[in-house]
Amino acid sequence: MTTITLEAIKTEQNKIAQMIATLEAQAKLESAFPITIEMPTLNAGERYVGAIISADGSKRHHIILLPGERDEINWKDAKEWAVSIGGELPDRTESALLFSTIKDEFNPEWYWTREQHASNSDYAWIQDFGDGYQDSNESFEGRARAVRRLEIL
Repeated sequence: MTTITLEAIKTEQNKIAQMIATLEAQAKLESAFPITIEMPTLNAGERYVGAIISADGSKRHHIILLPGERDEINWKDAKEWAVSIGGELPDRTESALLFSTIKDEFNPEWYWTREQHASNSDYAWIQDFGDGYQDSNESFEGRARAVRRLEIL
C-alpha cells in the first residue's frame, strides 16, 4: 500500500497548477487569432507598409510610412524630427518590414531606427536600404524616415 504524504499531495497540486496555467495560456493565444484587419485610412503622402502581429498577439499594429525624409541628421535630432511630424523612427522589426516591402521609397543608404544599442548607449541601430543589413552606429549623421502606428483592435 502506498502512503500518502502532504509532500506528495503538494507535488501533485503543483503539477495540476502548471497544467492549468498551460491550458489558460493556450486558450488566451487561441482567442487572439484569427483576427480581421481593416485597412487604415491614409493621409496625403502616406504609404501603407503592413501589419506587425507578435506570435502571442500582444503586439498588433499597422505601420504607415510618413512622407518626408531628413538626411545628414544625428540620431537624437532624427527622433525629435520624427515626433515633430507626428510619427516616430521605426524600430528594427519595422525597418526590416520597410526594406522588404517598400525599399523603393528609400535611398540605398542607411537610416536610423528608434532603437538604442543594448550594450552601448552611444550607439543606435540602423537599417541599410542598399543591402538590408542592420548594424549599430555611433552619433554620426545619417538619414531618417518616420512611421506612425495604428493599433489593431
